[in-house]
Amino acid sequence: MQLSIIIVNYNVKYFLEQCLYSVHKACANIAAEVFVVDNHSTDGSREYLTNKFPWVIFKWNSTNDGFGKASNSVLSEAMGEHILFLNPDTIVPSDCFTKCLSIFAANKNYGAMGVRMLDGSGRFLKESKRGFPSPLTSFFKMSGLAGLFSNSKLFARYYAGHLPQRENNEVEVLAGAFMMLSKKAVEISGGFDEDFFMYGEDVDLSFRIMQAGLINYYFAGTTILHFKGESTQKISADYVRHFYGAMLLFVEKHYSHKKATVFIIKKIIGFRKLIASLKINRAKDEPKKPLSDSSVNTAIIAGQQKFNECLQLIKYAVPSVMLAGRISIDVDDKDASIGNLEDIKLCIKKNTIGRLLFCEGELTYEAIIQQVENCKGKSDFLFHAQGSSSIVGSSDKNARGIFIAKP
Repeated sequence: MQLSIIIVNYNVKYFLEQCLYSVHKACANIAAEVFVVDNHSTDGSREYLTNKFPWVIFKWNSTNDGFGKASNSVLSEAMGEHILFLNPDTIVPSDCFTKCLSIFAANKNYGAMGVRMLDGSGRFLKESKRGFPSPLTSFFKMSGLAGLFSNSKLFARYYAGHLPQRENNEVEVLAGAFMMLSKKAVEISGGFDEDFFMYGEDVDLSFRIMQAGLINYYFAGTTILHFKGESTQKISADYVRHFYGAMLLFVEKHYSHKKATVFIIKKIIGFRKLIASLKINRAKDEPKKPLSDSSVNTAIIAGQQKFNECLQLIKYAVPSVMLAGRISIDVDDKDASIGNLEDIKLCIKKNTIGRLLFCEGELTYEAIIQQVENCKGKSDFLFHAQGSSSIVGSSDKNARGIFIAKP
């Protein structure tokens, strides 16, 4: 067995559905197994997913014990030479796993690997590559200096801002959203520290892998989508509690011998936590936005048959979708359309398109991800995997994404 993939689910069944379809394509040419550990979801995940994916090994927890503990719970069953911890709100291209495994095969001292990630609006996620949150690095991050000097090796070390996003590099910290480990790294580390409920466990694991003399590697040769804000909204009390609690735990665990600097960092964390809490209270008084804006012109990128299929699913959208028409994929497509994929930006401008729906099947995941990045800032995006019963999208990292599914 080459690869064991471990995904932890919590109330994101439609995003997980899209993820699993992409994972299935990416496993086509390798020996792999997929575990989904559900942390007591209440959104009907079990009923919705079990029969759709008979090749997945599901584990249904009766409590939510956190990401790290759920991930570790199936490590003893995993048979792969490599272990991939993968978020449920991701979409991977079909060549992703084979590329990563080939890098591991050529570099026996690599302990863990992360990849280039984009959010649901096509923007690069800086957490794809990071530095250890030492007291000084944390100070620069929380004081805002890292943002002011985003390419500085000194000030922007938190996000390794000095390392180009499109270049492979050894890094200190990888993101738990996509973190592939060698069997050796798993055996040495024992997996995640279960004291971290959510957030920070990837930083801690990266730290311990490097302490063991292995390399953490950022691989820019493949790009995935990672939607943000699905399991925990960023502007929420849960996020503030878990995120800043994880920061405190990491500082106490790894820097307790530096009492003066730890004291200062704790004070800064407390201040940032207070500011975040004030933002939450202010957000409560703001009017709630609908899950989808029915006034946004939406175009479906597909052939005519797939377009007709999507229409049957879109009719269940609440609020309803304002459909601008179909964008064809093939220049020789003679059926009615409002434009062609080759001239996608012109089509967006000409037809005032505010949202694009990508249909996988006629378009590969690689092509979809490439177009998402190509059109970032021009449009929002929705995604529909061939064979799936839902459509998902997320353009706001601070809020839940949207979905369309038959009730």
